[in-house]
Amino acid sequence: MALSVKGKLHQILKPESGVSRAGKEWKKQDFVLETEEQYPRKVCFTLFGEKVDLLNGIKAGESVEVSFNLESREFNGRWFTNVNAWKIDRAADDQNYPEPPPEFRMHDIPPEPDEDTAGDLPF
Repeated sequence: MALSVKGKLHQILKPESGVSRAGKEWKKQDFVLETEEQYPRKVCFTLFGEKVDLLNGIKAGESVEVSFNLESREFNGRWFTNVNAWKIDRAADDQNYPEPPPEFRMHDIPPEPDEDTAGDLPF
């Protein structure tokens, strides 16, 4: 299940790292996105491994689109859900409005037809 959401990057949390029981190094970083809806929501996403580098060059307050997966797992009778981001794109600039039409000027109005040519119309 792949999903995406647009919003403003609200906060970037401190990166975490460690070594697993199997001896492998791991790193993760969480960040919070505030959605741009009528009732904005804050969602905490997690980046694992090399995906942590996706946040390089992105600052709090920027508009982004995050692609993510949802995953739940059970531990000791309780369920835990992760929101794992796998892609972050800067949102397109919403301020790219089309150019306004040219300004109206009086010489843009065509001249009135002569009386002689007005009678030549077939209707």
